Amino acid sequence: MKHYIIVKFKSGFDYMSFLEDIKDIFAQTLEIEGVSGVDVKKSNSERENRYDLMIEMTMEKSALPLYDISEPHILWKKKYGEFIEKKAIFDCDSF
Repeated sequence: MKHYIIVKFKSGFDYMSFLEDIKDIFAQTLEIEGVSGVDVKKSNSERENRYDLMIEMTMEKSALPLYDISEPHILWKKKYGEFIEKKAIFDCDSF
């Protein structure tokens, strides 16, 4: 399955300064059984009504609860949760 995390950061938060750290955090999810891919993409649009970042994870459905309790997920929320204005989570089957 694909697990997407689409994030809009609060105005004034320079997420680009932390992009490598965010990528490093999500790279650690590859150690979770059933997670086989992760790709962090930044928006190429500066429009106010656009989201800033999309994290695309490829995993088995059984890996989702493992991800939810994983150290990288906890660290992501701890370090960046307060800077997120809004987010969308979307899961779908892979093709």
